Amino acid sequence: MELDGCPAEAHEVAALGLHNYGHFTTMVVEQGHVRGLSLHLRRLLTDCRTLFAADLDPDRLRGLIRQACTEPAVIARVTIFAPDLDLASPSREVEPHVLVTTTSPPARDLPALRVRTVRYRRDLPQVKHTGLFATVLLRRRAQLDGFHDVVFVDDRGRICEGATWNIGFVEQDRVVWPAADCLPGVTMQQLREANPLEMVDSTVDLEAARHMRCAFATNAANGIRAIASIDDVTYAAGDEAIVRLRQAYLAVLGEPL
Repeated sequence: MELDGCPAEAHEVAALGLHNYGHFTTMVVEQGHVRGLSLHLRRLLTDCRTLFAADLDPDRLRGLIRQACTEPAVIARVTIFAPDLDLASPSREVEPHVLVTTTSPPARDLPALRVRTVRYRRDLPQVKHTGLFATVLLRRRAQLDGFHDVVFVDDRGRICEGATWNIGFVEQDRVVWPAADCLPGVTMQQLREANPLEMVDSTVDLEAARHMRCAFATNAANGIRAIASIDDVTYAAGDEAIVRLRQAYLAVLGEPL
């Protein structure tokens, strides 16, 4: 764990636990390359302006990530926060700092997700912020009840996004991305650019989800992961469309750090 390129001390990162105000992105670094690196950097720059009204240096970010990733393959989480932010006066100008933490990549061939729906909308859904209390609580409750995770449904009954992933559906021979408030995930954006199948944005409510051919989750850590069920609706986890989507994603070349 490095803060601005130096080993982080507990007191330096205490602000994250005390007020949890910041934003982050998570990427897989393999042999010094990252799929969608430019999209991750763009997210960090945009979200920093939103939360701190400050700019980041993308070249410095690349250097800090590169320095922290010493293993051939790691998951790197880059968190931007302000150690001196005052909870009583958060409007005071502060300087954002860069925390890079690394973990081992997840196991391959993860089982298809079994998820349940919950009524919830994240605060500021366009930002990948560190406010994860409700997300973790809802995931925890779902796992205690035998599910893997949750998918969020808004007050209008529209499916939005998973707890830490985007959701897509296959209807006949096209991909349907739910048209609702959600984080524009890097993996989702890369699939749009690869375009292995026709892709559309459309409202997907629970009734529409019942009639979809299959469903899948996307995020940087796991790539494309099949969804086996949403509530009592089951899908074919090995559908050929998901295989094509996964192949298209794996064919995306990583960008050098």
